[in-house]
Amino acid sequence: MEDRVKVTMSEGVADVRLVPADKMNALDAAMFEALVATCGRLAHEKGLRAVVLSGEGRAFCAGLDMGRFAAMKDNGGNGVAGGESRDLTARTHGLANFPQAAVWGWRQLPVPVIAAIQGVAFGGGFQLALGADMRFLHPEARMSIMEIKWGLIPDMAGTPILASLVRDDILRELTYTGRIFSAQEALSYGLATRICDDPHTVAMAVAREITGRSPHAIRAAKRMLNNLSVDPGPALLAESVEQQQLIGAPNQTEAVRANLEKRAPRFADV
Repeated sequence: MEDRVKVTMSEGVADVRLVPADKMNALDAAMFEALVATCGRLAHEKGLRAVVLSGEGRAFCAGLDMGRFAAMKDNGGNGVAGGESRDLTARTHGLANFPQAAVWGWRQLPVPVIAAIQGVAFGGGFQLALGADMRFLHPEARMSIMEIKWGLIPDMAGTPILASLVRDDILRELTYTGRIFSAQEALSYGLATRICDDPHTVAMAVAREITGRSPHAIRAAKRMLNNLSVDPGPALLAESVEQQQLIGAPNQTEAVRANLEKRAPRFADV
């Protein structure tokens, strides 16, 4: 697991770092497994007061590993551990399925989670950042709801979280286009909490500030704030139903092939 996610505990703060940096901390099958396992471990970590989630190297998380898209191109599959054999509509982790648990798990941790984001947070990597309570971005950070590029929709628990953060028309524009947006735009949209030159250092400082508050009150506050959101169950299931119908369909496969072959896609009409 440590070849994908490293955890260092210090005075109640879990410093969680995604690796390997040479692949921009992309989401391959092992990364999905490590993220879900790390959430499970931290949920039962005694003395935990706060979590800082970051990526090593020049990116937070570049999204789904390109090797998974290559597998989609060749023989379908959903690009996550278990491939095409995994039923996305199965609720295996409470309200969530397995890939959703890699994001929703951070939302469900009983303590605050702060994402420190440098470089890119694209597609699934962007959704991973949404699982945090707060997002601190480097001024040069870039984000994208990039799934549409691959003929897909965001399906890792991002949509119920986005609905509580972003104006409806902005969310639709970002989802339909998949365009890359800046840290300053993210701040204006409600997707960034702060912009800072050293997001990890600032995130650790805020995490340590949280450790100085009553742990019972902090956990109560997170439960209360989580309950302010609309019921996420139907939204999480809707993500999975829609995505399962798209994966491996002719137009989705064509989107992947066109991107990998660096040509314009030739989509069939609806």
